[in-house]
Amino acid sequence: MRRCVLFLFLTAVLCGQSATDVEITAEPHHRLVLSNDQVRVFNVEIAPKEATLMHRHGHDYVYVALGASEVVNTVAGKDPVTVKLQDGETNFLAGGFAHAARNISSQPFREVVVEFLQDEKLRKARSHWEDERGLDILERGTKEILFVKDGVRVSETELQLGGMEPKHHHAGPFLVVALTDYELRNEIVGKAAINISMKAGESQWIAGGFDHMVMNVGQRPAKFVTLEFP
Repeated sequence: MRRCVLFLFLTAVLCGQSATDVEITAEPHHRLVLSNDQVRVFNVEIAPKEATLMHRHGHDYVYVALGASEVVNTVAGKDPVTVKLQDGETNFLAGGFAHAARNISSQPFREVVVEFLQDEKLRKARSHWEDERGLDILERGTKEILFVKDGVRVSETELQLGGMEPKHHHAGPFLVVALTDYELRNEIVGKAAINISMKAGESQWIAGGFDHMVMNVGQRPAKFVTLEFP
């Protein structure tokens, strides 16, 4: 029996097949940076010509690319596919698969992965968003609703120097992923204004239930992705 098991293992290795895949938290290129009952957020970085282990995504997730890149994506049981990503590109993928990614560009591959830990519950919930797509022209800026998946609304905001997003309401919690380094003035109704500084690739989870406005008070344009939860 032992010889049989050893033979099967060596056969898989010689054929270039992985005997198993690892859970995403065990994949060394994925660094867990935030976790709560709603999400797990990973910062991913793959050096040029390096590859991740074959790893499993058990939950639906959104990924946000940090910089342009080109990778070979190999989903278990399927042929490899070459994928080109643009800086700030944001997409949704349904979980339940394993894959490995190999960076074939000359620059590091960097992205933020946001897992929806309550994806089964979110899929069954009725969407309450009035707008699921659209572009708002702000004062020296724009806000584009990219998509709604699993009841989570995902948008991208860009504010030029002095740009402002007027007062708006957050009923539920939301996650902010910075695409650039920035400093924003956050004015919550009924509270003292504060400045918020974030670096590209950083994420912040914020409880909702308030009205506020934000203004870019930094020295460069501010760009970020917001995931609003029900």
